[in-house]
Amino acid sequence: MKQPAVYLLCSKPNGTLYIIVTSNLVQRIWQHREGVVEGFTRRYGLKTLVWYEQHETMQSAISREKALKKWNRSWKLRLVAERNPQWLDLWPEITGQESGFSGTPSFREASGAPLSRNDSGGSSFPSAFIGNPRSPLDSRLRGNDGIIEVDEQ
Repeated sequence: MKQPAVYLLCSKPNGTLYIIVTSNLVQRIWQHREGVVEGFTRRYGLKTLVWYEQHETMQSAISREKALKKWNRSWKLRLVAERNPQWLDLWPEITGQESGFSGTPSFREASGAPLSRNDSGGSSFPSAFIGNPRSPLDSRLRGNDGIIEVDEQ
């Protein structure tokens, strides 16, 4: 089941941040983790999901994304720290693989998406994918027009 979400990826705690919106959080994060989508996240190694927020409609998710992109960096860091103080990767949470973090509702509970693993022991991802998760995405769906923050340290 697809559900609009705004999410934040980082390269390391307090590192490079990337805020974007999607209609399918699990599929999109899998694509970032596997590096199947060219662009900023692959170039800067942004694979760690540290914050997300689900929405009832894509319109509300897009509005929230636009608002967050206007925030200054310290507000964004605080947003993550309030719900995920250890900057843990939330991938296990959204795929139902682990229940150690309880800062946000589990995506798996919300979607009921079962997990599948390919026979070769490769990456696991929910069977809720529609079509090929490696297929190229329209740039509007990839969110390459967003405001990006790069930590210059």
